[in-house]
Amino acid sequence: MSAETRFAARIGELADRATEDCAAFEPPADPPDDEQAMSYLRDGAGPAVSLYVEARTGGRMVHFPPDQYHALENAMNDWFELYAACYGVDVESDVALREAAELLVDTHNIKDVAQILTGVPER
Repeated sequence: MSAETRFAARIGELADRATEDCAAFEPPADPPDDEQAMSYLRDGAGPAVSLYVEARTGGRMVHFPPDQYHALENAMNDWFELYAACYGVDVESDVALREAAELLVDTHNIKDVAQILTGVPER
């Protein structure tokens, strides 16, 4: 199985999970819900950004066809929106994967990445 095929399968799984998470989301009755917010980062946005970093580092330059790239980027943005919603904040996340990846490499912390990119919670 080629690297492109392996990455495509992982992207598909992440995109499906983001869709499921969006459909199942119930806003917290008493925001913030830090635990739920972190689960969207730990189980969603973090793995999405990490997959991109993995594909672009270590001597690899795995090519993502546009549909796969956009599916991964949209999934990441969905999770950033769910993260913010757990704090009672409505954001429309339109972050480029590369921007999130660069921040993750710099900070080593997906929560810091989400906070910087969404402004939630305020610093």
